[in-house]
Amino acid sequence: MPLKRRHFLVLSTLSGFGLAFLAKALRSPRATSAVSFNLAAELATPESTLGAPLLRFVSVADTGTGAKGQYAVAAAMSRYQQLKPFDLAILAGDNIYNNGEIEKIVDVFERPYQVLLQRGVKFQAVLGNHDIRTDNGDPQVRYPAFNMQGRRYYTFRRNPVHFFALDTNDNADWKAQLTWLEQELSSSDAPWKIVVGHHQIYSSGEYGVNQPFIETLTPLFQKYRVQLYINGHDHNYERTKSINGTTYLTCGAGAGVRKVGRSEWTAHSVSELSFAALDVFADKIVISGIGTNNRVFDKGVIPLQSA
Repeated sequence: MPLKRRHFLVLSTLSGFGLAFLAKALRSPRATSAVSFNLAAELATPESTLGAPLLRFVSVADTGTGAKGQYAVAAAMSRYQQLKPFDLAILAGDNIYNNGEIEKIVDVFERPYQVLLQRGVKFQAVLGNHDIRTDNGDPQVRYPAFNMQGRRYYTFRRNPVHFFALDTNDNADWKAQLTWLEQELSSSDAPWKIVVGHHQIYSSGEYGVNQPFIETLTPLFQKYRVQLYINGHDHNYERTKSINGTTYLTCGAGAGVRKVGRSEWTAHSVSELSFAALDVFADKIVISGIGTNNRVFDKGVIPLQSA
């Protein structure tokens, strides 16, 4: 197959030094995945090999600072949306720092994500621990652009994906919420079930493993085949291996970062300003971790498990 002009220009601009650097990078286990993803993004598109996804969305958390870190991630999200259109963004809590003051909404949400909002991207939010410091987060629950349906926990469906958004704060009505969650999960016929909450369950970051949630939430995930849990709280990116059928995705580096380690169940972790992009197909979900330099630094696949 002849090279397209763009591909030829990319390859022809590699000097002898550049080729040597590339060869060295490809020999490095740590760099191989990032380099190959970048070349793949330059020379092909996912649609060319997998077909168009049934749903594409992004997720990000711990965003609401209004500072340069948030703007950098928002700009990367906008650039990605231009290349790979999506109209859904999961906002996994701590939407307004430091105390959930709704009067800051222009500075910490409407202005940073102005481009995405103008393009029709719909944000679906949950409450974080900082969000409930003012009026228990009720102003955010009522804020139209957070699309919370006036509820602290709620559900919505997009194509083959059923989303379940939780209030994971300490003062949540856990008895009612867990009853509701089991009813909703048990009645869902969606092939893909994704739960969203602010607080971590499996994490190698500052807050670590959340034993109470392992005892209360993960049995429901396993029983009703929840394939993915998305959270923030820890200010890093971490994707776990499948744990009893569920992958846990921390995407709390939407405005700032903290150190993160690795655990035996970690597939990839990094302390880098970033967001996650997810392509949903009939038989798999492809997760990409994307930094403010527009590099895909992580790519993982969740296969659809047969019943």
